[in-house]
Amino acid sequence: MTDRVPGPFSDPEDRLPPLAPATWTETQRACAEEIIHGPRGALIEPFVPLLRSPELCTHVQRTGEYLRYRSAIGLRLSELAILVTACHWRQQVEWSIHAPIAMREGIAPEVVEALAAGRRPDYQRADEALVHDFTQESLRERRVSDTTWAATREVLGEQGVVDLLGIVGYYTMLSIVMNGAQTPPPPDRPMRLPLLPIS
Repeated sequence: MTDRVPGPFSDPEDRLPPLAPATWTETQRACAEEIIHGPRGALIEPFVPLLRSPELCTHVQRTGEYLRYRSAIGLRLSELAILVTACHWRQQVEWSIHAPIAMREGIAPEVVEALAAGRRPDYQRADEALVHDFTQESLRERRVSDTTWAATREVLGEQGVVDLLGIVGYYTMLSIVMNGAQTPPPPDRPMRLPLLPIS
């Protein structure tokens, strides 16, 4: 039986909406200010639900700051891995934030379009095809084949492979948190994933 994706894709109620800054505890304020004064420049959507657990939020945001901005695989490939992960989890917040960034960093609009539609893009760059396959295998098969592992390590190196695994795991965690919290995508980021049936 196939069914449509429930919950976050039909504008449900936000279960963990933003907390008013006046209500923040000292640890919440310290966490929020670290995010605001870091490269993100604002307390963006993934950290709104996480702020309820400020110690967790602090560790998560620091890990994400490395993986998003300074990973060994570079912004173009990391943004692609984020999009593939967002598609797997049908995560609207991550998609709406990262699809425009991915295109800005050099991912072709046709690739973004195909991913949103649930198709494997016709990649023109071999490193993008590798990152796509590595990410998909990690998510769908819960392992990476020897062939894909060897090819990806050859291109990205061992640190790159580890960082890629970290990106997939990190954005999986954010996706699960925001799908559970029903966090709405930012209104100023209009790109959305279409509803697709669950296979």
